[in-house]
Amino acid sequence: MGELHLKVYVERMRREYGVAYRETPTRRCEFVYTHRKQTGGAGQFARIAGYFEPMESAPRRGATRSSRTSIEKGFKAAILKGSLCGAPITSIRFVLKDGTFHVVDSSELAFHVCTIVALCENYAKTQSVILEPIMTVEVVAPVEFQSSVIGGVTSRRGTILDSEVHDDEFTVTAEVALNNMFGYSSQLRGQTQGKGEFTMEYKTHRATRSWTVQQSTR
Repeated sequence: MGELHLKVYVERMRREYGVAYRETPTRRCEFVYTHRKQTGGAGQFARIAGYFEPMESAPRRGATRSSRTSIEKGFKAAILKGSLCGAPITSIRFVLKDGTFHVVDSSELAFHVCTIVALCENYAKTQSVILEPIMTVEVVAPVEFQSSVIGGVTSRRGTILDSEVHDDEFTVTAEVALNNMFGYSSQLRGQTQGKGEFTMEYKTHRATRSWTVQQSTR
């Protein structure tokens, strides 16, 4: 697999999984947010209370149905882009516990905006993390290059899962972050005198460090 194949794979990841990076909360955050705007005529008013949490516990339902459609649309719009690296927010639950409606100023737009701003202002309290795609990588090369190849994989923060020797060849299987695989085809050719090859496939998303994403998106 060469660099061109790797770039094609990244584009495929974006098409099939939405985006390479994602964001997700790690703790629950309670909130009460009021959206109020006066423009001279009928203004905008909406108040909602609830919490955001990781989607690991059993599903719960909110206590209020008022303007639920607008609130749901606002939430879906808010999670399209997180504040850590601009990636979509996944595995997050929003539970609506209460809401306040004004006869004159409340509207679908008011509750829509109220929900978006509520998440934006409270998102940091969920201690969210950035998730990056992890790939299963399989390398096949002549056995005399085994130590060099394994060292090359671990230098890219790869986790060795298995290593087998068959006659004059060996196979090593590892988990490596997709972002750390760029440039590996050239490294492998140099380590194996052009006799090694590798394949990889998507496995999962896993938490990474924000500075890694900042470096990769510059």
